[in-house]
Amino acid sequence: MNTTEQQPRVKIACENLSKTFIQKGTQRVPVLREVSLEVYDEELLVVLGPGQSGKTTLLRMIAGLETPSEGRVLLDGEVMTGPGPDRGLVFQSYMLFPWKTVLGNVLLGLEMGGVPQEKRREIADHYLNMVGLKGFESYYPHQLSGGMKQRVGIARAFATQPKVMLMDEPFGQLDAQTRFFMEQETERIWLAEKRTMVFVTNNIDEALLLGDRIVTLEGKLPGHVKASYDVDLPRPRDPMDIEFLRLRQEITDAQELTL
Repeated sequence: MNTTEQQPRVKIACENLSKTFIQKGTQRVPVLREVSLEVYDEELLVVLGPGQSGKTTLLRMIAGLETPSEGRVLLDGEVMTGPGPDRGLVFQSYMLFPWKTVLGNVLLGLEMGGVPQEKRREIADHYLNMVGLKGFESYYPHQLSGGMKQRVGIARAFATQPKVMLMDEPFGQLDAQTRFFMEQETERIWLAEKRTMVFVTNNIDEALLLGDRIVTLEGKLPGHVKASYDVDLPRPRDPMDIEFLRLRQEITDAQELTL
């Protein structure tokens, strides 16, 4: 009898990605160097690194917003050459349209995606309810707290039903209590949706609370993969758990990061 475990399916493959920016016409700034990693189907992968390690550039290349200087990104085996509806992106800043209501912001992606009008409201209502914003549909961004604004961004990204969710340090602007709440919400939504997610952060605790696996980037440019850690801890995770603390210390010793 064959007892070999089935290998998880690769959803995203980054193959030897390098990126160099040109500044002031001639100055070359290498940001990433030969980054190779795989993200598995339905996995929540965290890319962890300090500021100026190239992690946002890596995420933007997966999103198709930056073109690699070398290497390539594949999604389901197909080379990505630009942005597309198969990838949803939640930015560091809230990126909401101030003249649109909460509902209007979530409907926008559905309208641009050509979703039939009779289905748009149903989908938007589902995801606004999922992120806890039922009853706030007619509010404008200036009437919302930071955490609520980011939840609108998450609902908008999920509403287009992408294959992959990309999260670029989405809670860095929030106070500690709201950040912890949003981390719990992200985990709850991911468990409900089971969508492949790549989450970028500079915070070890956030990485350990969320990630199935953590990939660390070297703490200086050009960024490159330093290590990978499997986080085999039950959910929801307890920051005081012995294994949580052990893994936290291991990563801390190996990397200069925001604790």
